Amino acid sequence: MRTRALSAIFASIFVFNQTASIAAECTAKSGAQTQPLLELYTSEGCSSCPPADQWLSGLKNSKLQVTPLAFHVDYWDYIGWKDKFAQPEFSARQRVGAALGGAGFVYTPQFTLNGQDFRGVSSARFGQTLDSIAQQPAKAQLSLQAKPQANGEIQLTASAQAAKPDATKNAQVFIAVYQNQLSSQVNAGENSGRELKHDFVVREFLGGFPLNGQFSRNITLKSEWKNRDAGAVIFVQDVKTGEIWQSLRLPFCAS
Repeated sequence: MRTRALSAIFASIFVFNQTASIAAECTAKSGAQTQPLLELYTSEGCSSCPPADQWLSGLKNSKLQVTPLAFHVDYWDYIGWKDKFAQPEFSARQRVGAALGGAGFVYTPQFTLNGQDFRGVSSARFGQTLDSIAQQPAKAQLSLQAKPQANGEIQLTASAQAAKPDATKNAQVFIAVYQNQLSSQVNAGENSGRELKHDFVVREFLGGFPLNGQFSRNITLKSEWKNRDAGAVIFVQDVKTGEIWQSLRLPFCAS
């Protein structure tokens, strides 16, 4: 009865309005080993960020086993250009992560790998670190399902279960809806005169939800979402240490 009650409370339907219908149902399920989460904290107001954005975009065609996300922060908006993809909660997430890691400041561009600051993503050490993480048994099992609706919406259902039910005290589930092929013509600030391109940009960020259950929220995508190159990521994080337990990415099916 308790399990059934929890399922009723957290039973999930994520609905996303789209400008086009989708032809096929998409599903993804995590494996027995850990899939690392790579977060990029970036800003269109930061002159050193475009190379990092470009590098992250390259992961679309990479065989590296990693889940990428780009969080645009807002604390550089004051220097002349307001990043339209930035959200205050992304800046807050970066600051929390820095504090957990013992850092007294935040910076851009910053990569974090499974919750830890990571420098040198373009080096051989990055691939070696991914291989090492992939050897670790996953602490959680995740699944995502994106199902087309007759009215052009997507029904996204997500679930997360701990591998060891007695080890869930500080674990929370987060879901990010991301979009690719974004661009901006910047006309002020440090990148004035440049066209900046972005992928894996977080547009909606949900959580934390409790572990062991299914999760639900109705979301209407904003009018500027004009293409279908998007998807969802689910991950489990220990909010006391910052450690990522497991991650899973599901690109939405093509029309």
